[in-house]
Amino acid sequence: MLPFPIVYSERYDLHLGEHVFPSKKYKWLHDRMIRTRFAAPADFVEPQPASDEDILLVHEPGWVKRLLTGTLSYQEILQLEIPYSRQMVEAFWLAAGGTILAARQALQNGVGFNLGGGFHHAFPGHGEGFCAINDIAVAVRRLQKDGAIQRAMVVDCDVHHGNGTAAIFAGDLSVFTLSIHQFNNYPSEKPPSSLDIHLADGIGDAEYLHRLGNGYRAALAMFQPQLAIYLAGADPFCEDQLGGLSLTFEGLKERDRLVIWGALEHGIPVAIVLAGGYAISVEDTVTIHANTAAVAREILEKRAIAR
Repeated sequence: MLPFPIVYSERYDLHLGEHVFPSKKYKWLHDRMIRTRFAAPADFVEPQPASDEDILLVHEPGWVKRLLTGTLSYQEILQLEIPYSRQMVEAFWLAAGGTILAARQALQNGVGFNLGGGFHHAFPGHGEGFCAINDIAVAVRRLQKDGAIQRAMVVDCDVHHGNGTAAIFAGDLSVFTLSIHQFNNYPSEKPPSSLDIHLADGIGDAEYLHRLGNGYRAALAMFQPQLAIYLAGADPFCEDQLGGLSLTFEGLKERDRLVIWGALEHGIPVAIVLAGGYAISVEDTVTIHANTAAVAREILEKRAIAR
């Protein structure tokens, strides 16, 4: 048995057809975990969709209604950059429910893992960049409303700036947003996070880990959150189609260790979501996500032995 359950639903697939975002990756990752015996079927838990009440803790009623009724404008669909379908909307509600569940499990187990989520470009009143609902923000607001936490930190290691998350939590002293990203990349407008680490094109493992480590350790010491939500994007990878950084498989694993171990060392639970990944070979994206889960298991097992 894994030291943490993996939150997953077959309905995470956004049904995008031929698209640069391979939303079938969730099923492929699940199947690989079973095939390689990293996980057994009993290690997976099915989330409930977030309730409309959960979604409305973050999103404007008009946006939620247009999503649910299929009445998005042509301009809104262009900005979203994915085709509208009922399955797409259902998948976003499920992903938000999955991140809420992973966050609750993190508070119980030290680590929670949503085999999905990380839709950080969604704003309260519109979607952008393949993201219709900001599951990260929904999970933070749900746990705050339940009284489970007061302070949360978002550690966004996707190659793209977390613009929606930064805008949602702007001026909110209860949530610290950290985004490390390629500066000359989507989105063109980057609302300030609590800490933005802007990276030049082509940066590799050593500089990335140095910059992240310095910023992350300082943020943890200063803010002391009760929960960290970690966006473990696969797209800083050197062969990503939508990224321009040069991280290797090993560099990305070191990034995962840095973030997960750094939080747990301070007694801070970590909920992990996958975010983006658009490698030329989709197998590479699946490998990077599988490695994140393996690093989380390795860290929890080492900590259990140390006790």
